Amino acid sequence: MNVRDALEADADALAAIADSPTDVMRNLVHDRTVRVAEDGSHDPNADVSSSQYDGSDPEDLLGFISFDAREDTVHVTQLDGTPEACKRLLAEPVRFAERESMSVEVLVSPETDAIKDAAEELGFERQGQGPRFNGAPTVRFRLEPS
Repeated sequence: MNVRDALEADADALAAIADSPTDVMRNLVHDRTVRVAEDGSHDPNADVSSSQYDGSDPEDLLGFISFDAREDTVHVTQLDGTPEACKRLLAEPVRFAERESMSVEVLVSPETDAIKDAAEELGFERQGQGPRFNGAPTVRFRLEPS
């Protein structure tokens, strides 16, 4: 599995994963730090061809994460994908936060076991209920700097 920065050309594939409109995902790529996980068949050290900037196939992306840093906390704003991709992608803001001595916070809806499991494996602790989104409850997970 390879993890890389998302490109605007990935918007269609991100929209397919997140079940969101493409323009929303395009804006996400511009407004946040967004990383994507691709299957391991791509060589990240190969010469870049122009076709790699034409957009990714939703079948090639295993997941994505978006996050931003405010004050002393890195906030994960979206995370979706396969269980292994979620764990690998959630490690991205954790590494950033460790370098900057910041906390990391992720909100998890109860039906997203892949994200909850990834958070727990990476050492996040449940911090109670988070805000409701579109009427659905969330659980707040937080990882404090060590």
